[in-house]
Amino acid sequence: MATKPTAAEQKKRSWRDYSRAFGRAHRRASIELETSMPLLRHLEELRQRLFKAFAAVVLTTMISFAISPYLIDYFATPIGGKEALVSIEVTENIAIFMRVSILSGVVLGMPFIVYQAMRFVIPGLKFQERKVLLLVVPSATLLFLAGVAFTWFVMLPVAIPFLTTFLGITTQVRPSNYFHFITTIMFWIGLSFEMPLITTFLAKLKIITAQQLASGWRYAIVFIAILAAVITPTVDPVTMGVVMAPLLCLYGISVLLAKVVQRR
Repeated sequence: MATKPTAAEQKKRSWRDYSRAFGRAHRRASIELETSMPLLRHLEELRQRLFKAFAAVVLTTMISFAISPYLIDYFATPIGGKEALVSIEVTENIAIFMRVSILSGVVLGMPFIVYQAMRFVIPGLKFQERKVLLLVVPSATLLFLAGVAFTWFVMLPVAIPFLTTFLGITTQVRPSNYFHFITTIMFWIGLSFEMPLITTFLAKLKIITAQQLASGWRYAIVFIAILAAVITPTVDPVTMGVVMAPLLCLYGISVLLAKVVQRR
């Protein structure tokens, strides 16, 4: 029959157990720390990159305060200048000023934002992947600017007069409604102009083919019509038609680019 251990043996055994448990915990913590250090370094670098990008946007927004009055004058030209706008709320004018300042600050700070993103991503990429990234970023920027330019120089000069003179009724346009209208359309059409780049990338990954895009042109027309209806906050066919026309052309370009990528 086993005898019960004495108090001294219990004390000695408990200290030995504590020592072994501490050693095991120390080794486990050391291994976990070693394995988590790369992740912690990446998170710290990401935090620094985000902070620098945010600081750049704050700085460019402060700079935009000086040029926002001129931008507001320029953006109001399609409707006949600021004189054609009627403000009915006390805070409406300052809200427009802040909206234009923040948007222009983001646009001015975008090159630095892209630079910080590339500095974070590029070290983990292979040489071929770096070449693709260096080609994709400028292409995406140029396509977005092309969409904004199309909206400003082609679409708005047609849409604004049509909408404000329809049925011969005098329209008193609010600044908040007008600037929300033009900035929203510029943003979404700018994104829509990324279609060739996205389809080329998907074709490069062999997710889609040029044959699939060409055979699905009927579905593409329906999708583009829905997209145009979502982009334009109005239901008039003129504005939707002006939006659909370049998107259909971009779809055709996407088919050609997918075909070129498949041959390589």
